[in-house]
Amino acid sequence: MRRIRLVAASVMGAMALALSSAESAVAAEGTLTVGLTTHTNPSGCYTSNIWPMLVANNTNQVATAFTLPNCQGQRIGQVGPNESNVFEFASSVSIP
Repeated sequence: MRRIRLVAASVMGAMALALSSAESAVAAEGTLTVGLTTHTNPSGCYTSNIWPMLVANNTNQVATAFTLPNCQGQRIGQVGPNESNVFEFASSVSIP
């Protein structure tokens, strides 16, 4: 009987871990405008097509601005959900 309880507890723990991991892998909901391009339910890295870089974050996640294309270089700022910002020295932005 003790072995059944241990197995049941292990299964429940594994299910909880799997559900929490799946939740963090979901793309942002809403739109992210980087430069002149708007992305719906964005996920990943976006390089700007204008300078200075405009970021309008109308999602439920925080976006992070980088100095170089392809989200390389230094992180120079963040744009919270439903916020906008202009970055003079940024080239790209990432969002989970």
